Amino acid sequence: MATTAAAGASNPTQALYASLNAAREKADAKDISPQDRFLKLLVTQLRNQDPLNPMDNAQMTSQMAQISTVEGIDKLNATLKMILEGSNENQAMQAASLVGHGVLVPGSGLALAGGMAIGGIELDEPADRVTVTIKDANGIAVKTLELGGLEAGSRGIGWDGMTDGGVQAADGAYTIAVSAQRGDAKVTARTLELGMVSSVARTGDGVSLNLGALGNFSMSDVREIL
Repeated sequence: MATTAAAGASNPTQALYASLNAAREKADAKDISPQDRFLKLLVTQLRNQDPLNPMDNAQMTSQMAQISTVEGIDKLNATLKMILEGSNENQAMQAASLVGHGVLVPGSGLALAGGMAIGGIELDEPADRVTVTIKDANGIAVKTLELGGLEAGSRGIGWDGMTDGGVQAADGAYTIAVSAQRGDAKVTARTLELGMVSSVARTGDGVSLNLGALGNFSMSDVREIL
């Protein structure tokens, strides 16, 4: 009778231990790596294989190579994610330092104020002759700037407001156009517009610079910081 009672009393304890062990195994299964999971499956497969038709060594090697490749890709993705997050943080810090500064971004606008206007141009290749044409709000050319030969890249240009006729132009909004040549060949050239960075925001695509009336631009749009 005493033995029966002891056995009956131990059953709840054994059940409790079994429940705890099952919970621990379940928790461990969540943390197990893909490689460990594969090895467990492989060992199980080896134990239950047909002795008359065992697993081919080449097949086993191929499976192990595949799981190693998958694990390597997972680690590479994790590393790239860390690098990307670090790059985004660094870009955000750099962008924040631009608040209150002028930057040149793609655009054709040119604002003349107090007899001074700043714009910019960008050349894909060196050019022997670069010409910038400034037009008023009606599209009429008021000033032609002959910049001569320039190397590839971006640069700012200034205008003192004097027209080709020697008259001081009125303050306001103008536009610029650029043409470039090297010998008889045309060189691809683009105009740049000056904007003031008023704020910086994080977006799904990275960091965005708010240039007021010009709109929002990414860091990659900035060609020069003034």
